[in-house]
Amino acid sequence: MFSIRFNRWTIAAFAFTALAVPGTLSAQTPDHPSDNSAQFPNSHDLRSLTMSGSYLAARHASVERDASSAAAFYRSALRTDPKNNELLDRAFISSLADGDIDEAVKLADRILTLDKSNRVARLVIGVRDLKLKKYAAAQLNINQSIRGPITDLVATLLSGWASYGAGDTKTAVANIDKLTGPEWYPIFKDLHSGMILELAGKEKDAGVRLERAYKLDDSMLRVADDYARWLTRNKDDAAATAVYEAFDKKLPRHPLVLEDLRETRAGKKMPPLVDSAQTGAAEALYGIGATLTRRGGEDLALVYLQLSLYLAPNHPLALLSLADLYESVKKPAMAIKVYERMPASSPLKRNAQIQLATNLDAADRSEEAIKILKGVTAEDPKDVEAIMALGNIERGRKKFADCTQTYAQGIAAMPDANDKGNWVYYYYRGICEERSKQWNKAEADMRKALDLQPEQPHVLNYLGYSWIDQGINLDEGMKMIKRAVDQRPDDGYIVDSLGWAYYRIGNYDDAVKNLERAIDLKPEDPTINDHLGDAYWRVGRTLEAKFQWAHARDLKPEPEDLPKIEAKIANGLPDDTSSAASADKKKEDGKGG
Repeated sequence: MFSIRFNRWTIAAFAFTALAVPGTLSAQTPDHPSDNSAQFPNSHDLRSLTMSGSYLAARHASVERDASSAAAFYRSALRTDPKNNELLDRAFISSLADGDIDEAVKLADRILTLDKSNRVARLVIGVRDLKLKKYAAAQLNINQSIRGPITDLVATLLSGWASYGAGDTKTAVANIDKLTGPEWYPIFKDLHSGMILELAGKEKDAGVRLERAYKLDDSMLRVADDYARWLTRNKDDAAATAVYEAFDKKLPRHPLVLEDLRETRAGKKMPPLVDSAQTGAAEALYGIGATLTRRGGEDLALVYLQLSLYLAPNHPLALLSLADLYESVKKPAMAIKVYERMPASSPLKRNAQIQLATNLDAADRSEEAIKILKGVTAEDPKDVEAIMALGNIERGRKKFADCTQTYAQGIAAMPDANDKGNWVYYYYRGICEERSKQWNKAEADMRKALDLQPEQPHVLNYLGYSWIDQGINLDEGMKMIKRAVDQRPDDGYIVDSLGWAYYRIGNYDDAVKNLERAIDLKPEDPTINDHLGDAYWRVGRTLEAKFQWAHARDLKPEPEDLPKIEAKIANGLPDDTSSAASADKKKEDGKGG
């Protein structure tokens, strides 16, 4: 089977050099960044800043991957210093990344008066020309945007669509055919040649190209979809249905495939995926942009996806890919704005609603998220994906009684609740039951999860830890945690469980050793620091204990834990008069509760 083997580092390096604006888009994002992307500057903010202030604000926004604010601040600085070419470049790239293509076009025109060889500016102007049906100008500009294997392919496909728009199908296909390059070129070449030939009414020739693309990779959605559509018009519904069914086996229940499958089974002759030079070019930009997003080329992907949506504002897959890109760089507020653009008529609207809710929750708008998901599940009470997304948000927000009921609804709606892949839902429900003090139910769900996945480390860890923390099943619980650590030796939370288990049975030396290891793995976790403080105290390292507790206090522990930590800082721990081991012994002897 054909696969697109882009090299991650080649793409990243190429994206950087192609944009030629260091720091604007490719800054690293922290693990837990503050998402300031919804706090766009207003006119007062911009008027009150000096040029240097605007520049610094723009650089900060760029580091935060907030293209909208960066563009506004760079343009503000540029108005103060209009001859500053660096500001012009940065304002252009930021406007492009933000999807403000009309503004990017204005800035690109200015750039080209200074530097006629600026390839990104040429691409933007060429796409603008293509949108306006100025096909000769589009070809001229697009052909000057080439700078390596990716832009070579993009420029050739866009130029081909411009040729088709100008009425020259033969030249469009011939120029695409001439292009040589890496092994991932042919599928794009055949797909777009086939699409151009379809629109030109050359159905037989189109079928040859589309079939060839399908044979290269039958798991590529747009290839399978357009080939199946061609089959409905030129062969028979059975052949088209077979293509859709084969795809459904590889990627089950894709909404677009299910929709097209229903239409095909009803005997409908399906139109081509695109209907003009503009939507064809948008498809090319989307296809390559989405591929880059998956393979480490986010910066260049962002440019292509924004240009795709400039040509086809309601392209559902381009919208999903752009929103997914924002998710990948931890920008939920920006993802939200894209998901909200999904057309209500699109089969992907439901998927967008689920992801919209997930990002609303990430942006601390959980009540809105819950409302959306309850609306989705009200429309379809058996929508397991939406139900589980709701449960995940409720669990994350510590609504444990609610998520217990939600996961129960999801499990009941599953076609096969005993499928091995469903272990996670029993595990999640077990967590909610344990946290809402329904231990017997929680234990049963954890055991069920282990029945489905006997060596699942997170379940082994949670169940083993819970037993030891309650002073029951100590031997089995310790074995479970050790099995979890064997599988996840670099997981700080699981190593913490082992250390705390040793603490609970009174083995303080081993507790210290494992908790120190957990701290190395997760130094900023307040619970692990608190645990290590307790263990230090028990082995007589009292100064270090107070240091760890103070560190735990400063790391913003759970509100219910904070007064306990502060009390330990002030008074230390009481004498050790009991342990989980002794509690378990009492239970075995019938002397304890």
